[in-house]
Amino acid sequence: MLAFFLSGPVQTALLLSGAASLLCGALGIFTVLRGQAFAGHALADVSSAGGAGSLLFGLSPLLGFLLFGIAGVGMLELLQRRSAAARDEAAGILLGAGLGVTALLLHFCITGHGAAGAAQAVMFGAMFAAPPGIALCACLLAAGSLVALACIARPLLLASLDQELARVVHVPVRGLGGVFLGLLALGVTLAAITVGAILATALLIGPAAAALRLARGTAAAILLSMALGLAACWGGVALAYASYGWTPGHTWPVSFFIVALLLAFYVGAGLVRRA
Repeated sequence: MLAFFLSGPVQTALLLSGAASLLCGALGIFTVLRGQAFAGHALADVSSAGGAGSLLFGLSPLLGFLLFGIAGVGMLELLQRRSAAARDEAAGILLGAGLGVTALLLHFCITGHGAAGAAQAVMFGAMFAAPPGIALCACLLAAGSLVALACIARPLLLASLDQELARVVHVPVRGLGGVFLGLLALGVTLAAITVGAILATALLIGPAAAALRLARGTAAAILLSMALGLAACWGGVALAYASYGWTPGHTWPVSFFIVALLLAFYVGAGLVRRA
């Protein structure tokens, strides 16, 4: 256990995954209530192009994921309309475009730089190989985003549950939606760095879906979602570290353990609710 906590890569992974899980845990509740899980998945896939670009041009992965995630928000705001079907259509188009650009940039990474593990790192995460300085930036980004979310939580909740009533009491529904999408881009950016762009939606939706099955109020659901996300991430890091002894010389992917724990929490929440 002492070697576990003194390991530099483990410390980076714990801080990085902790920041991502706390932010995604809070954002996930509103994402589920607003029916924007597909939009979150689309933003994660768009941000993957930024991760591939950062590898190609030697930039910080956090900066690459973040820039493309914010660009994805702009495109989503430009394309989407009020109806749910139109929003899903816009998200689907954006998702495909993001993956297409990612495929192109990864091709250049592999053929031009010989980065054979580039696709693995972008799509499925590489927490133990993350630069040490990225963890502090991720923590600051998550803290600022959580403060911003707390400031808009009450009107955002009303707009999420009843848009017509929110408009009657003069809540800026469209503006709040844009701000939330911006925060969502930050959340999926951290999730993509943690578990990879493909699995980022699991960290965004999994804890929230489990918490909403158990909690009776929004505040309790947010806190429970954050706790479940943190438990899954830190438990996944510990299991990945321990797996080195299961198959000597090799470790199991940390992303697999995190997603497996999230699935277990969701199923367990369903069983508890039935009981």
